[in-house]
Amino acid sequence: MYQDNIHKQPERDKRGKLKTNKNPVKIIPVDGPVSRKPNWIRAKAPTDTKVLDLKKLIREHKLHTVCEEASCPNIGECFGHGTATFMIMGDICTRRCPFCDVAHGKPKGLDPDEPVNLANAIKLMKLKYVVITSVDRDDLLDRGAGHFVACINEIRKACPDTKIEILVPDFRSKIDIALNILQDAPPDVFNHNLESVPNLYKKVRPGADYTASLELIKKFKQNNTKVPAKSGLMLGLGETLEEVKQVLHDLREHDCDMVTIGQYLQPSRYHLPVERYVHPEEFEELKQYAESLGFSNVASAPMVRSSYHADLQASGESIKS
Repeated sequence: MYQDNIHKQPERDKRGKLKTNKNPVKIIPVDGPVSRKPNWIRAKAPTDTKVLDLKKLIREHKLHTVCEEASCPNIGECFGHGTATFMIMGDICTRRCPFCDVAHGKPKGLDPDEPVNLANAIKLMKLKYVVITSVDRDDLLDRGAGHFVACINEIRKACPDTKIEILVPDFRSKIDIALNILQDAPPDVFNHNLESVPNLYKKVRPGADYTASLELIKKFKQNNTKVPAKSGLMLGLGETLEEVKQVLHDLREHDCDMVTIGQYLQPSRYHLPVERYVHPEEFEELKQYAESLGFSNVASAPMVRSSYHADLQASGESIKS
């Protein structure tokens, strides 16, 4: 049964130490000062009054945003523009991904009012483009696909002109069930992030499978040929550029149309450390390589995130960070 805990943020240890200490690759926190970020890593502080107004609106409608829950460095810029990526199905994830700041634990029941609340908030915000993502819900038989559909349907009713991008989890072992459900209400853009190179999956995405994530994208495209498919990667966790290029090749082989590539930033000392800060020139090299493979749009820069200016990317505009 759903429990209203919107005003209770998950404890910090569920988002840090106790979240990652049981992962197969152990993280040893480093004491002392954090290494200085290079001058090309700059996040804009949330000073605009629109930020507070948007946060208030989100609370009033009992919603969550990945902007806040995942400590996105672009929150000031995006909230300042009156946009957000909504995170459905609660703020507790069933996975322990050590790069992510979303809390891990036993989720609450689904909120049956969330689809309507979400649609009403989007209508009040007068958004023309929204991104809907979620925590992993391995506790649900359909992994949450039905709730995605319910949210899409309510948004379509309340805001028929709003474009909808969904950023979905991997639907572990239930891909076919989930995709069959999504056929009832396909989005305008389908997004699933690979996050990293396969060689680092045990460290970065424990519990996920690289091949299964690729198949998820390909199977969706087989049934929805006119809906763009999108994926995202983060750099700085020990991958080589050649490994990243191979992932980009794999994505195109599995019918992915758009891609985002950005710099990983450590949310806390209990999360995976940054192995290196990738230079903007390397991001540009990857952008040119991805474009040569045939991606319709590539956003590749240090501060790029999966949902950063998603509306512009979907319309084919070049994204810079």
